[in-house]
Parts: sequence; C-alpha cells; structure tokens
Amino acid sequence: MEEKYCQVCGMPMGETDELYGTEKDGSKSKDYCKYCYDKGEVTFKGTMEDMIEFCVPNMVEANPGISEEEARKRMKVFFPTLKHWQAK
Repeated sequence: MEEKYCQVCGMPMGETDELYGTEKDGSKSKDYCKYCYDKGEVTFKGTMEDMIEFCVPNMVEANPGISEEEARKRMKVFFPTLKHWQAK
C-alpha cells in the first residue's frame, strides 16, 4: 500500500483514518491531516517556510541521527511536491 502524506505538512497519515482532517460535510479528507485541515479548510495560514520551520523539530525527533539542517534540506525538496504548496 502506498504511504499517504498530509498535503500541507507532509506527515505520514498511517493506515487508518484517525489522522485525517474533515471536509465541510464531516467526512474524512483524503489529502489532509486533522492538524492542518478542519471542516473543509486548511487551518495553517503561514508560508511553506513557516511550515518547514514548524516541522523541523518533529522530523528530528522522529528520525534519530538526522540533523536540523538535513531535515530542513529534505523538506525543502519534499514540500513543493505537496498539493497545498503547488497551488501557492
């Protein structure tokens, strides 16, 4: 099964719908996590750079041995491929 990622923050979404945000009608979003998307709207209002800086500590914590610089570098490559940032 292909791993899905939130199309705003890049978080791996897992195999259940537990982490998915909601659409206006209350159904689960297919693209966004509950931290970035609620009731059909992206809740994060910052720039891609803001999101990268917000995510750096989480990526470092989840990947022991990776530096903040390496995490930032990887996200600067990955984030432009996400749907939300392509539209910017």
